[in-house]
Parts: sequence; structure tokens; C-alpha cells
Amino acid sequence: MGSDSVCLRVPAVASFARVVRMTASNLAVLCEMDVDDVEDVRMAAEEGFVYACATAPETCDVSFELSPEKVRMGFTLGTADAEDNADLDLIELLLSAVCDDFGVSEDGSELTIVKKVSAHVS
Repeated sequence: MGSDSVCLRVPAVASFARVVRMTASNLAVLCEMDVDDVEDVRMAAEEGFVYACATAPETCDVSFELSPEKVRMGFTLGTADAEDNADLDLIELLLSAVCDDFGVSEDGSELTIVKKVSAHVS
């Protein structure tokens, strides 16, 4: 598999978390990730979506960049101030446990999450 991109636009409503979660896990399978990595991608995608929803965008664009080495997910963020949200602290803790890298862009418009394929982690 080479590098591929998949984009998903969903309403920023909690009931759409399953769509994001299932899409992410299916794409991780296409990257030939093992069961543990697929579960980590699934969880990271759900938490990323919840994080995005907390910033109150009307819709959330989720981008997936797939390669043999990693899955990169990007979530568009809204403009609501999420800095003092205790739930986001828990999300950040979970993301630090299940992915290799995550962060919000300097302009605050996107949350990026990266999960490397275990065979390629060095």
C-alpha cells in the first residue's frame, strides 16, 4: 500500500462518533495494523472527535492520511474556547496513552493525531 488520503465530513454531534470510530478502525485494518494498533486508532479517533465537538464547530472534517508506517488523523476545530474544559484534560491524557503524537495547530484550527504501525515504531 502506498500513501492514501480519506476525508470525512460529519455533523459535530456526539451521535456521529461511531461513524468516525468505525471509519478509523477500518482504515487501520487497511494499513495492516495489528489488533492492538487498530484499537488504539479507533479510540484516538473517537477522542479526537469528542475534542473537536467540544470546540463547537458546525461540522467536523476528519482527514485520514494512510501510509505503511502510520495513520495521521486531522480534525477541524471550532472557535469555542476549550482551554478550561476538564473533559479535554482527560481526552489529552487518553490520547497520550494510545497514540504516538497529537497536538493542536498554532492557529487552533486543527487537532492532529498520529499513530504509527507497531512494526515501524523506533
